[in-house]
Parts: sequence; structure tokens; C-alpha cells
Amino acid sequence: MIHPLASVHPGAKIAETATVEAFVTITQDVEIAEGAWIGPHVAIMDGARIGRDCQIFPGAVISAIPQDMKYNGERSYVLIGDRTVVRECVTINKGTASFGKTIIGTDCLLMAYTHIAHDCRIGNHVILTNYVGLAGEIEIGDYAILGGQTGVHQFVKIGAHTMIQGGSKVGKDVPPFVMAGRDPLRFEGLNLVGLRRRGFSEELIEEIHEIYRFIYQRGLNTSQALEKIENELEGNGERDMIVSFIRHSKRGIIKGPFDDSDVL
Repeated sequence: MIHPLASVHPGAKIAETATVEAFVTITQDVEIAEGAWIGPHVAIMDGARIGRDCQIFPGAVISAIPQDMKYNGERSYVLIGDRTVVRECVTINKGTASFGKTIIGTDCLLMAYTHIAHDCRIGNHVILTNYVGLAGEIEIGDYAILGGQTGVHQFVKIGAHTMIQGGSKVGKDVPPFVMAGRDPLRFEGLNLVGLRRRGFSEELIEEIHEIYRFIYQRGLNTSQALEKIENELEGNGERDMIVSFIRHSKRGIIKGPFDDSDVL
């Protein structure tokens, strides 16, 4: 299933059921699993590990060396999970000594012209819309959706089940389950449509909403809000996920809808 006009190194490991179209370039240290489709004019470089039934569209460049001055030629990887779709002209850079690999989860959709820099870690079922740009060492949780032309600062963390408005500049961490928008980026409520589509009950959604009332609507600082959440609200996986995310945030989380302290 390798087109005669493709350039494939004989040392590359390509499953028999994978398809490689014309004018593809694949270097030696590459592994492509069963059922994958590699479209015309794709470049796949050393360190790429591509999962089952992935689709990679024309013009994409996978596992090029990082655009990072500290990279010194160390061996590193790009890992792409099963059934992920990589659309036209997407670029995904391999890792550096910092983490060693860039990870894309399963069932993701990376739309055209998305850029994913070194050492990013992207969960499962994530959608990055056209022209999203991720700087290095960003973490994105499962089911997050980033609108088109969103730019994310290095080291930022974006929680699971979030929805970020197109054209956003993300410089602070975005906690799980929320919708974020405006400029500067801030909390705009829960990602209600996404949560309901994924089977969250109305009772659970209200519990999550109550957590964010403590964080954004009751005049508490972050430490006070977390203390009250842990003392006054019953523990569950969602509560613990939110509290842990915020406690471990190094850049700080986005502001609330009524906090104008950063607006001149």
C-alpha cells in the first residue's frame, strides 16, 4: 500500500494495511500502525509514532525538530494516538530534553494549519480548530475544544471539557469544564453544551457550577475559595479535578467575568 512515487526509508516500520500516497517522505525512525492513511506530500520525520487508523492530510509535517534554541539533537518523539485526524499543513514538532516527546491522544481532530510545538501533551477527543498555535510544553485535557486562530502561551495548562473562543490569546491556565472568551481571556461560565453532549447529568452540572461560584462570584481569593470548596462541598471526581488543577497551576488561572483589575 505504498505508492511507488513515495520516498520511504527501508528502515521505517509501516503496517501492511497502512496506505502511503504519492510524494510522501518518510525517514528511518518512523512507525505507522495498521489502517493509517498518509496523504500526498506529507513529511514524516524521525521519532514519529502514528497510531491505528490515523488520517494525515496533504502538506502536514510530523516530528520535525523543535523550533527551540535549547534543542541539541537529542533523540525525541511525536506520539499520535489511534484514529486521530491531522488535516492539511498541520505541523507537529518532536520533543526536547525537557520532556522527550510530544503527545497527541486518541480520536483528536487537528484542523488545517494548526501548529503544535515541542513537548506538548494533548489528551483524547481534543479539537484544535484551524490556525490554532500551541507554544512549547502546553497541556490540554480530554475533550477540550479551541476555536480558530487561538494562540496559547508556553507552559499553559487547559483543563478537560473546556471550550475556548476563537481568536483568543491564552496566557493563563484554563480550569476544567469551563467556557472562556473575551480579551483578556476570562471565565464565561460552564461549557454546558459540551457537558450535556457527553452525558453529564443536570445535577452534576449544577455541582460543578457551585464550585465555580466559590471561585469566581463570591469575592474570595483563590486560597479561600479552595478551602471553602473542600470544607463545604461533597467530594467527587469533578470537584477533586478542579481543586487539584488550580492548586497545581503555576501560571495562575484565568480571571472571572467581573474582575476588571487587569483592564485599563
